Amino acid sequence: MERRTIGAGALAVGAVGLGCMPMSWSYSASRQRGETSLRAVHRALDLGSTLLDTADMYGPFTNELLVGRALKERRADAFVSTKVGLLVGDQHIVANGRPGYVRRACDASLRRLQTDVIDLYQLHRADPEVPVEETWGAMAELVRAGKVRALGLCAVGAHDRRRSGARPHDGTIRRLERVQQVFPVSAVQAELSVWSPKALESLLPWCAARGVGFLAAMPLGNGFLTGTLTPGQGFEPDDLRARHPRFTAEMMAANQPIVAGLRRVAARHGEQVTAAQVALAWVLAQGRHVVPVPGTKQERWVTENAGAAELRLTARDLAELGRLPAARGSWD
Repeated sequence: MERRTIGAGALAVGAVGLGCMPMSWSYSASRQRGETSLRAVHRALDLGSTLLDTADMYGPFTNELLVGRALKERRADAFVSTKVGLLVGDQHIVANGRPGYVRRACDASLRRLQTDVIDLYQLHRADPEVPVEETWGAMAELVRAGKVRALGLCAVGAHDRRRSGARPHDGTIRRLERVQQVFPVSAVQAELSVWSPKALESLLPWCAARGVGFLAAMPLGNGFLTGTLTPGQGFEPDDLRARHPRFTAEMMAANQPIVAGLRRVAARHGEQVTAAQVALAWVLAQGRHVVPVPGTKQERWVTENAGAAELRLTARDLAELGRLPAARGSWD
């Protein structure tokens, strides 16, 4: 598989990563199977999808434990990315960026992941009660201590509603510029897909200009861009899509032209090429510093996703995808 690098430290990863969150968090609990997910992780590593993206809050904790089972056998094959900064309670999630907490959380993640070092440690969310420089400084100490190799930041929402006229991701860019004064940012993680392209406006160029890697979260639109979801099919109550404005039956039907466009492009590349692979290839085409991180928990989808690295979209393909209608949601 093609190799890409994360940040100025040139940390090598496979062209397509594996988002481990669905294995134990936010998607259909009744379909979560530890052994099935573990096989999916091993399959990803076999195919060169070396970046495994998790977080201490997923589960909470169980997702890191699952990844740790794979790392115990195959640490040398993996690029491990986990996150800190969010605490899960009963019916609520709160940010904690206090330096002491960050240090304790890192040690706990290392134990669960069964490794001596985390390749990429990401700040999941900044704590509004703690200056982000203090949190980032504590994370930088972990690099100097040899517990972490590089630092990353997860983007806040694409729009800052508190500022009129704000561009997408202005808030994230301001925060990035603050923490860059403390310690280099190696990667930024934010949503990027055919139906959520806002990162292209300013955040992706900001990363490219500074040699910062970009981890594209939700590159398959929470599953919608695969074309495997049926409007009105319904979701389990614990599935995040049950409350997502783009996943009402009406909006799923309204957004079918996006899937149809992906399928048209796929058909030009052969019967075996899928809409999901075209969606991932579009993300890969946005720059050499971009690594899509699709989430899945099944081997067959891991195999399909990894195959997107071999798909080369033409100028015609990219132009057609660029003309697809904007995604609609029930809040539009």
